[in-house]
Amino acid sequence: MLGGVETTTDLSVLSQEEWAKRLDEIGDEAGYCENLGARHRVFFLDEGPVLLVSFETVANIRARQPDQLPMAHAIAKARGWSCLSVISDGDTWFRDRAVFGYFDRLVDDAFFEDFDRVVFYGAGHAGYAAAAFAVTAPGATVIALAPQATLDPTIAGWDDRFPHMRRTAFDDRYGYAPDMLEGTGEAFVLFDPLVKLDAMHATLFRAPYVTALPCPLIGQDPESILLGIGLIEQMLVAACEGRFSAAAFWRLYRVRRDSTRWLRLLAAHCDAANRPYLTALLSRNVARRLNAPRFRRRFEVLESELAEKGVTLPPEKIR
Repeated sequence: MLGGVETTTDLSVLSQEEWAKRLDEIGDEAGYCENLGARHRVFFLDEGPVLLVSFETVANIRARQPDQLPMAHAIAKARGWSCLSVISDGDTWFRDRAVFGYFDRLVDDAFFEDFDRVVFYGAGHAGYAAAAFAVTAPGATVIALAPQATLDPTIAGWDDRFPHMRRTAFDDRYGYAPDMLEGTGEAFVLFDPLVKLDAMHATLFRAPYVTALPCPLIGQDPESILLGIGLIEQMLVAACEGRFSAAAFWRLYRVRRDSTRWLRLLAAHCDAANRPYLTALLSRNVARRLNAPRFRRRFEVLESELAEKGVTLPPEKIR
């Protein structure tokens, strides 16, 4: 059982229609689930005075969540919190009038005022949405991973990664994400400064209430890396409990030193920079700490190559 919902081994073989029907049934029991136009739906779990608002995709939910439910559901359900997950079928940036209208209704109904704390979360195009729609919940905390500020060509014409979005308007309602953050409590923008276009978008999120969290080598899909090291849930729980900050993030982020996936990225970066000495030191350290055969073999090769050049590694300091 995960998040209060029984799981089976065959959920992944559900057709899209079967999955959607199951989501509707669970949503009806928990709060509600309804379509927002042709490519979006909203899933609401009504439980406690803390609300986690997530923007997610059908593909990620089905690929990454064992219970085939929004990630926010498992986090909220386990703690007696509420969650509101807006789900897109594909990378839509949630630019849909039906989505706009839904958030308009929430504002008209003073929906967010019923909660003691509200947290908005999303990554990539969903990170854009988390920032853009946070304007509807004054005082909310926002955590956005590698978000785009806009795809309006008059502002971000330099971002040529998403040609299928060229005809989508970003100059109307809920359009320019950095402006929509005004009135939030705090916003945290996490990105890889080595990914040029993500870093350029991050520079547009400049305001006293925005904290930049640059994480080198986390790549264009930071959510995948952070999920892999178990950090997303810890971040969102901390935010929902009112104790998330830059200092809290950096403490949590130290866990990357035990992630072979992140360490492989670091080793690849050293290789690309032609730094065999640093790669050897890294490989030796990881091989010892994590008993990682791949890093041990890499160290042995590098140690031999360096020795042929008359380079000797210093003794390893073991703490």
